[in-house]
Amino acid sequence: MTPDVRRRVERQARAARTPGGTARGTMGPSSGAGGAAGDTMDGMAEPGAGRIPESTWTRALDLLSGADEVAMACHVSPDGDALGSMLATGFALRSLGKRVVASFGDRHFAVPRLLRFLPGQDMLTPPGDFPAAPELMITFDSASADRLGLLRANVDAAREVIVVDHHPSSSGFGTLGLVDPRASATAMLAEQLIYRLGGTLDRDIATCLYAGLVTDTGSFRHSSTTPAAHQMAARLVATGLRTDEIARELWDRSPFGYLKVLAAAFDRVVLDGGLVWTYVTRVDRAAYGLPYAELEGIIDIVRRTDEAEVAAVLKEDDEGAWQVSTRSKGGVDVGALCAELGGGGHRSAAGFTSHDSVEATMARFRELLGKAR
Repeated sequence: MTPDVRRRVERQARAARTPGGTARGTMGPSSGAGGAAGDTMDGMAEPGAGRIPESTWTRALDLLSGADEVAMACHVSPDGDALGSMLATGFALRSLGKRVVASFGDRHFAVPRLLRFLPGQDMLTPPGDFPAAPELMITFDSASADRLGLLRANVDAAREVIVVDHHPSSSGFGTLGLVDPRASATAMLAEQLIYRLGGTLDRDIATCLYAGLVTDTGSFRHSSTTPAAHQMAARLVATGLRTDEIARELWDRSPFGYLKVLAAAFDRVVLDGGLVWTYVTRVDRAAYGLPYAELEGIIDIVRRTDEAEVAAVLKEDDEGAWQVSTRSKGGVDVGALCAELGGGGHRSAAGFTSHDSVEATMARFRELLGKAR
C-alpha cells in the first residue's frame, strides 16, 4: 500500500471510530448484516461469521495501489448490481490515476436497455478487446468463473484476481475474495472497497451503487434487506439522486413488444402444486425484435402467485440455451437447488442454465424440488 493510500485509509478509520462521524466528503461504513453501534471502519462488529478479514481488505488495497491498470469484469447478462458495482468502482480507481477497462463476457456485447442510464459506460470494452492476461483483474457479482462467459479464460490467465461478491454459492475462485454472503448486494461491498480507497461519494458513483442496491433488494422488499442496506441508501440519496428517475428507468419502462411476449408467457403458465412456471422462446422475442435482456422482470410477476411457494421462468437466449430464473417465498432454498443444476444464487432467488428441452429441464427441477420440500 502506498503511503498516500495508507494515510487516507488511516484517516477514514479514525473518522469511523468517532461516534456518529465520518470524514468530510467521504462515505461512511456499511456492512452486510448491519450497522451496529461501535462498528469499525469496515462496518464489521465481529470477526468471522462470513465477514471479510481485515487482512484481506489490506491485501486488496495493496494490489490496487500497486497496479497501473485494473481490468474489471462482471457476470454475463449483467443486472444492476453487477454493472453498477463495477462502474462505481471504476470511477473510484480512475480518481486514483489508474487505467481502467471493464467488460462482461456476452457474445452479443450490449448493455441492457434498462441500465443504459448508468454513467461510466465509456469504461466498457467488448470481451474481445479485454486484456488477455491481466496483471490485476476484479470480478463483480459472479459466484463462479463460469458466470463470466467469454472472459472465463482471462481469469485463468490473470496474475491476481480479486472477487467481489455476496452470493452464498460463491465457489472461491480467484486469488483474493472480498465475499460476504450477508451483504444485501455486491454494491455494499463495492462501497466498502471505494471507501477504503479514500473515494468520495459523488453523483456518478452514488447512481451506480444505488442501482445495484435497489435491484438486488427488490426495492428493499427482499428478506436479504438489512438495516445497513437502508443506511447505505440514505448516504446515496443524500448526494442528490433523483430516485424517482432511477426507478422509472429500472422498472417502469418497456417496449410494446414486451407486452406481447409477456402475454405469450402468461398463456403458457402452469400451476403445479406449489410451483408456478412458464417459458419464453427465441421465436417469441424475434417476432417483436425484443432483446433477451428485456425478459428479466417476468419472474417477478410470475412469483406473485398466491398458491405457489416457488416460481420459475425459462428464457431461451440467443444461443438456444435456457436461462432459468427461480424465486422462493422462503420455504425452499432455491439457491441450493439451483447449485445442484450447475447454477446458484441466494435462498430466495437463484438461477441456472440448461441445454435440455423445456420438458426435461422442468422434470429435473421438479424432482429436486420434491426432495427439497
